[in-house]
Amino acid sequence: MSGEGSSTNGNKKVALITGITGQDGSYLAEFLIKKGYEVHGILRRSSSFNTGRIQHLYGQPACHTGGQMHLHYGDLTDTTCLISIINKIRPKEIYNLGAQSHVKVSFELSEYTAQVDALGTLRLLEAVRTAGLEKETKIYQASTSELYGKVVEVPQTEKTPFYPRSPYACAKLYGYWIVINYREAYGMFACNGLLFNHESPRRGENFVTRKITRGVAKIQLGLMKHLELGNLDCKRDWGHAKDYVEAMWLMLQQEEPEDFVVATGEAHSVREFVEKAFSYVGRKVIWRGEGENETGHDADTDELLVKVNAKYFRPTEVDLLLGDPSKAKQKLGWKPRVTFEQLVKDMVEADLQLMKKNPEA
Repeated sequence: MSGEGSSTNGNKKVALITGITGQDGSYLAEFLIKKGYEVHGILRRSSSFNTGRIQHLYGQPACHTGGQMHLHYGDLTDTTCLISIINKIRPKEIYNLGAQSHVKVSFELSEYTAQVDALGTLRLLEAVRTAGLEKETKIYQASTSELYGKVVEVPQTEKTPFYPRSPYACAKLYGYWIVINYREAYGMFACNGLLFNHESPRRGENFVTRKITRGVAKIQLGLMKHLELGNLDCKRDWGHAKDYVEAMWLMLQQEEPEDFVVATGEAHSVREFVEKAFSYVGRKVIWRGEGENETGHDADTDELLVKVNAKYFRPTEVDLLLGDPSKAKQKLGWKPRVTFEQLVKDMVEADLQLMKKNPEA
């Protein structure tokens, strides 16, 4: 594994990313390498390769070695390994993106979600202090719009009260406040990014947006009969992950640590996402029925395309998330570049190519 035994020195820009193998971690690693950083990532041990999203960043991708990316085995549930890694590489910046990040799954893995998303953040902060880097290392915490949950105002800003509606959001709420507490108690440069939903072709297959675009591709290629989804009417503020990792970096380039909402400022329903995705393969969806009995059909052929399945409903739903990124635009100079339409098209086209190459993907 590249990076074992690697040491750092001088003024070299060194960054550590937890969750480097995920969607955001892979885009952030690309971004930082282009900025001239030496990038280190924490990798959970697996019996099979789990570096598909970042393999191209190796100097020798076929051998999983070389380049400006270095991976270290570790886990946010293991304090000892965090201290060891941070002591060895002495990073200037840490991006804590590692998490059990699936909301629906958090109801089934609530204790594990708390261990990783809540206490994992605490372990990381303490590891930095143990290494004596609390005044030298800047820390970005991946917070989430799910904290707003049952929203008390629209749109949501940095000052909107939280009302979490899942074990995932509750765990992330602890992470949010422990970051602020350590910032105020120890003078650490630690900040929260309240990122609203951000997607891409690298999104995990069991997230609803990727489930939709994969389903559209498979249906269009004759590999699947129809798509099954849960709540079609919940609305989300969807952006592109590639845009959002830039905001993460910008937060750590400021003079003082602050928390920021990162969003597009517009909301779309799951239903809209489905309609837009099918439109890119030349199909118009018409809807019939209500609630759990609702179905979506091809307007020309009447073919069943979408079916609601109650098993995909959350025990406690979040109906609307819409962010106000005014502070990020003003203080960071950040703004989203990819539109909702471009995002959906990007994902559909990528999944069409994927399914043509590997129908079983």
